[in-house]
Amino acid sequence: MQGVTRIMYHTQEKRAKQLLEPIICTRNDAWLGNGYYFWLEENDAVLWGHNSKKATGYFEIYKADICCNDVLDTVFNEVHYNFWVQQIEKIAKNFLKKTGQKPTIKEINVYLRNKWGDEVTGILFQDNPMNKQLMVENFPYKKRVQIVVYKLNIVSNFAFHDEMKCVNL
Repeated sequence: MQGVTRIMYHTQEKRAKQLLEPIICTRNDAWLGNGYYFWLEENDAVLWGHNSKKATGYFEIYKADICCNDVLDTVFNEVHYNFWVQQIEKIAKNFLKKTGQKPTIKEINVYLRNKWGDEVTGILFQDNPMNKQLMVENFPYKKRVQIVVYKLNIVSNFAFHDEMKCVNL
């Protein structure tokens, strides 16, 4: 069975040497937990660089093929999306019942990674940001799609793609 492979983009601050592989994100507020984040659209990778990768004044974009066979696709697969929503709400309700507090993003992600283990190699996810790049004012008609990769073995052909100077957008 042939799977879905997507070309996606990884954004990082410019470093002295170009990367040979993506850098893992370990931020507590990362949407989908610790992992390697890629954007489906190059334009989103560029915007992310300008807005979030300013440490050196320049950022680099890398391109890779991502094998999505064992990825939870909450963007384009309705069954996966419904499963995802049900899991998040179930975990959140149980957490609230036990602690009296809503869970944090990190707590949800830790729980899911422990529960799913090696079965899920990544999660394809979207948000709908309001940004000045869209053609229609205040109408988020376009998906901003990203993936978190938990296992590097689904990433191939990782290579430098572009470098840019950070500007305020």
